[in-house]
Amino acid sequence: MTKAATVRVLIPCLALLAILAIHAPAQAVSPGRLLTLDQTIALLGAAGGENWTFRWDPFLREGSFASGGHYGAFPASESPGSGGFLLLNGTELHPVPLPHFDGGELVFPEAFVTAVGLAFSRVSGGSSGYRVAAVIIDPGHGGKDPGAVFTHTVNGSAKPVRESDITLAASRMLKDMLTAKFPDKRILMTRERDIFLALEERTAIANSVPVRDNEAIIFISIHANYAANRNARGFEVWHIKPNNRRDILDESRFPDADLRRILNLLTEESFRSESVMVARSILDGLQSAVGGSMPNRGLRAENWFVVRRSNMPAVLVELGFVSNREDAMMMTGDPGLRRLMGGVYDGVVDFVGTFERSGGFTIAQ
Repeated sequence: MTKAATVRVLIPCLALLAILAIHAPAQAVSPGRLLTLDQTIALLGAAGGENWTFRWDPFLREGSFASGGHYGAFPASESPGSGGFLLLNGTELHPVPLPHFDGGELVFPEAFVTAVGLAFSRVSGGSSGYRVAAVIIDPGHGGKDPGAVFTHTVNGSAKPVRESDITLAASRMLKDMLTAKFPDKRILMTRERDIFLALEERTAIANSVPVRDNEAIIFISIHANYAANRNARGFEVWHIKPNNRRDILDESRFPDADLRRILNLLTEESFRSESVMVARSILDGLQSAVGGSMPNRGLRAENWFVVRRSNMPAVLVELGFVSNREDAMMMTGDPGLRRLMGGVYDGVVDFVGTFERSGGFTIAQ
């Protein structure tokens, strides 16, 4: 989801552009000739064929261009020849030579105008925008690790319920549903049978899936719950805590340590926000599918290993309690489990649709 020239991030405030300008590449692009605002808008219009508007904030000394439902914000430099970033749609950073004031008039390097035109043309093109390329489904536990286990009495006979069996059956259902819906995407499972995988192996599998520029991956870990109180029941979805910190960016692509630290923080915030959105979407799907039969325990935050070590939007779904008879019967019966996974499926489809329609533009709620 990241590359050397462009990093998709979610920016808390435009003032961060001024901070980023300090650590901008020493030589982004040769600036070329200087253009007035009218010349800049005319050149952008000739290249893009859309109506362009410009806004300027004199207090923050930040400007923005808008066209075709997209917008790009930038700070003004104090002097000519300075490098900085264009913030596109609140989610992308593009290195550019910055505009500056000359005799009280804001002037734009021709290379800046070219970069703006290219950035806007990419997000405006349907096939070149952001897309979800892969969904990684992680069936919790397996092999020597059965996860939560509880034995219920059904029609006078003992019926052991194993979490690892539920998660594998549920993940297979979800994979089949998503494969039918998205034949152009990779729908992968960390395990396809009843084998043991260490937590490190699961995240390594997810992090090793190759993606092209402007492609995203979603990681969904499927689990079932347990409680000493047999009355505890219901579904819940977990996402990562706001205080989690990960090293996501490749040092070889971003050798400047200060720049890499800032961009890593912003990229991680983007992943965290998208994790919340995926979790909320799946929770809504489960509520619609089985909310009348099972309690909705809501969204929860915890730095589970598979969530915090996956370098992508990641969530953990607890389908129900193996220790509760009603939940267990729903999760071990094909119709009930299919209803549950239909809810998860609806949530994933809803997020993918929103993500791709917006070109990867997501807003933290």
